[in-house]
Amino acid sequence: MKKSKGTIGILTGGGDVPGLNPAIRAVTVRALREGYRVLGIRRGWAGIVEIVPEKNANNSNCVMELSEEIVNRAGRTGGTFLHTSRTRPSHLPITNVPPHLLDQYPDKINDVTREVLKNIDFLGLDFLIPIGGDDTLSYAQRLHEEGVKVVAIPKTMDNDVPGTDYCIGFSTCVTRTIELTHRLRTCAGSHERFLVLEVFGRYAGFSAILPTMAGAADRCVIPEYPFEMENLCELMSYDRRKHPSNYSVVLISEGATMTQSEQMFYEGNETDQYGHKKLGGIGDQIASQLKEMSPKFNNGRRVNVLSQRLGYLVRCGDPDAMDSIVPMAFGNLAFDLVLSNTSGRLISLHNGCYDTVPIEVVTGNKKVVDVEKYYNKGRLRPKYESFHRQPTFIMTSDF
Repeated sequence: MKKSKGTIGILTGGGDVPGLNPAIRAVTVRALREGYRVLGIRRGWAGIVEIVPEKNANNSNCVMELSEEIVNRAGRTGGTFLHTSRTRPSHLPITNVPPHLLDQYPDKINDVTREVLKNIDFLGLDFLIPIGGDDTLSYAQRLHEEGVKVVAIPKTMDNDVPGTDYCIGFSTCVTRTIELTHRLRTCAGSHERFLVLEVFGRYAGFSAILPTMAGAADRCVIPEYPFEMENLCELMSYDRRKHPSNYSVVLISEGATMTQSEQMFYEGNETDQYGHKKLGGIGDQIASQLKEMSPKFNNGRRVNVLSQRLGYLVRCGDPDAMDSIVPMAFGNLAFDLVLSNTSGRLISLHNGCYDTVPIEVVTGNKKVVDVEKYYNKGRLRPKYESFHRQPTFIMTSDF
């Protein structure tokens, strides 16, 4: 039997996006053909936490050996066949501590990194490749500091991981947002309404501002700039009068705030292990206020509103072309680093070129829209003066 050159672990954490499976496939196929063994860690960091490090233990719920057959079957599909979670091993609630560790970790919140390191050693991982957003990858940085060989791949619908112009999932998000917005126009136009669409974007407005630039909407409001409700109503009323079918469209980032409150809207008070409450509701709030305020700008007549949260509709299903190509390149870049025994790096795309940056960048400054450069605050629209030498997605932050 041919001896393996080493063992690579792959995991996906945080929200699912189209493009994860193509990235897993790219790493796995290349690694297997180069003589490496590849293990898929199931359910993100939860899988590595819950392993029982005993020879005869059944850890099939936590880890699976990957083959070309497995990854080829999944590689063209959306989501992640390894499954995912928002587990944070450095801040693990007692309700998530595995039964076999409860005696050692009885606190309300526990740091089980010591067990994670034991389990990485138990699996014989020479390299770990986590695919995730800044939350998932911030723990990857922690493991890097602990001496684990880590190569990180960025993914997020919001495109908000620092250090890269592009994150897996963003193109499909933009593509679906444009498509769904155009479909909903038929309803808005038929009833002569305002169309309010809530899209992803907790701290960064890329997923609202870029589709608006592409012509999907008349206006957009983003987390980076608290907006005046009356200004939005006046602008949408103007747009509605100008449109032949008497309607107008606005995209609302889920993390957007109004000047009168500057508070995000949440579905409830429960937080995940990274301290985030689940966002949702800003779109409906804006829709309600637009309806009430509309007579002021429409000759005393009320304008009804069609409100829709796009949510999972833009993150489900198969990846688009960009999210099939970029994950393939990211996966191969990650394996190139394995071959060169280089760790502590984040795969990146910058100004149209693939590259890598230190993984520490993920815990640096937030990646957000440069409002002064790209957003017309008075008109609530994208602002651009020249596309010369701009990156593919225009508004990605410099780093």
